Amino acid sequence: MSVELNHTIVHARDNRESARFFADLLNLEITAEWGPFIAVALSNGVTLDFATVPADDIAPQHYAFLISEEEFDTAYARITERGIEHYADPHRQHPGTVNHNDGGRGVYFMDPAGHAMELITVPYGGRPS
Repeated sequence: MSVELNHTIVHARDNRESARFFADLLNLEITAEWGPFIAVALSNGVTLDFATVPADDIAPQHYAFLISEEEFDTAYARITERGIEHYADPHRQHPGTVNHNDGGRGVYFMDPAGHAMELITVPYGGRPS
């Protein structure tokens, strides 16, 4: 059996708010709720399991998602429609725009718990040959 990531826990101030924010933005489904977790399924079978924790216990993380051009168009439209601050770069030097790194598009923004989210249409280094 090969090694695959199955799920990861994402700390949130409010698990429902963070799961809904993420699922709505990327047109994903909340697939399960159990105990302190609300799971959002990604297309490769991995789930992000959002858990409410005290705000002082949230260590900001970075989550990057490879999506199609069409998914990017939809997500970026939602980002702009909702007035979500976004940047072309992780250092927040280029607000309100996207990057075109590696021949694709990318954008950075924060989720409700303060995690740095990144959407890209081409993996770092470009498309495989």
